[in-house]
Amino acid sequence: MAVTKTSYCCQNCGAQHSKWLGQCSSCKEWNTLIEEVIKKSSKVNLGLSNDQLKSKAKLVNDIDFEKDPRLLIEDNELNRVLGGGVVPGSLILIGGEPGIGKSTLLLQISLEIKNKVLYVTGEESQQQIRRRANRINNDSNQCFILNETNVETIISNINAIKPELVIIDSIQTLQTDIIDSSPGSVSQIKESASQFLNYSKKTNLPVFLVGHITKDGGIAGPKILEHMVDVVLQFEGDRNNIYRILRAKKNRFGSTAEIGIYEMLNNGLRQVTNPSELLISNNKTSLSGNAIASTIEGIRPIMIEIQALVSSAVYGTPQRSTTGFNAKRLNMLLAVLEKRAGFKLSSKDVFLNITGGIKIEDPAMDLAVVSAILSSNFNIPLQKRICFAAEIGLSGELRSVPKIDQRINEAEKLGFEILVVSEAAKISFIPKKLKIISYSRIEELIKNLFKEQG
Repeated sequence: MAVTKTSYCCQNCGAQHSKWLGQCSSCKEWNTLIEEVIKKSSKVNLGLSNDQLKSKAKLVNDIDFEKDPRLLIEDNELNRVLGGGVVPGSLILIGGEPGIGKSTLLLQISLEIKNKVLYVTGEESQQQIRRRANRINNDSNQCFILNETNVETIISNINAIKPELVIIDSIQTLQTDIIDSSPGSVSQIKESASQFLNYSKKTNLPVFLVGHITKDGGIAGPKILEHMVDVVLQFEGDRNNIYRILRAKKNRFGSTAEIGIYEMLNNGLRQVTNPSELLISNNKTSLSGNAIASTIEGIRPIMIEIQALVSSAVYGTPQRSTTGFNAKRLNMLLAVLEKRAGFKLSSKDVFLNITGGIKIEDPAMDLAVVSAILSSNFNIPLQKRICFAAEIGLSGELRSVPKIDQRINEAEKLGFEILVVSEAAKISFIPKKLKIISYSRIEELIKNLFKEQG
């Protein structure tokens, strides 16, 4: 006779308790404990042979990994973020806000790849998926669509079809027979993901899992879900903007510094191979408050346009508003300008925006941010075809940034004429068409950029 076990499970962190409590002792959240049936049966049938289910220890040098090369997807942006393709037997979790394009991205991959793919949807019907496939304008004879939420049924279809890639949209809609609780509960999410983890490792089948996110921006469900998977991808972007960014928050097979950039169009997502040209406006009129920063994301150099607006504060407390830039770092840069350079910005509103809706955490943007703020404050446009790459310290000194040679090559390729860097920057070559100007302190930069103001 099957043994039924129940416990009180926290819907926020997944911690289990023997009795109901008003506050979870693990995450300290209130009223998150719900009684759930943990297990009805101890047997899980994955449809595998006895040889596949048995695990045998091997010497590390005897393990052959060359016979299972990475699966290259017809998407260079995703291949870059994953570290060179999909590793066989990997479990990949992709999260993002509703309507950001997660399902579109994965369906597009399913239609373009040359290998057999099983796309499992628990949220949409097969007819809805077909309409989206027609909109993407891709025909595929290798993509199978399954509308199912039961884990055991999905695994049976996988054994029958034998695909080389499986996509589950989404993990929150699945339920397994060994857990007696509603789909989306912590126990269901954890057990469903565990079954796909075991199956993918035993069969070397890569699996993509789509995850919903909470209002705080984290992936819904227990935190252990992110620990179980091999890769956690975050699909970011503003639904009012056409650009989308794919980031790796966790990657066991590559760097987490890489990003993929897409453009949302009516017929799907287009890969942006040269984001610098799209993120810099082609306005021929010189405008104050605009500056170009030479940034690095992973191994990719990107030129970013920064816009600043400085105006007199209408109310007693001045406003500090940023889009795409860290607000605390902006306050630090304003304090450095006031303390080290003598600019009284404490009584003025400062608004900062990174064009394209892209958020980049690169200290090399500091100099461009300061230049844009001063340009708006003086109402003096910066020189044309000038860009910046330096970090600003608390003493007002300009600090060197890594990979300066790649920044120089990108600026020269896009036709920039001047690059302002720190004197401590280690440049290994002299560019032919780009003039390098170096300063040691922020005061020297201000004196030369805004000579009319002294």
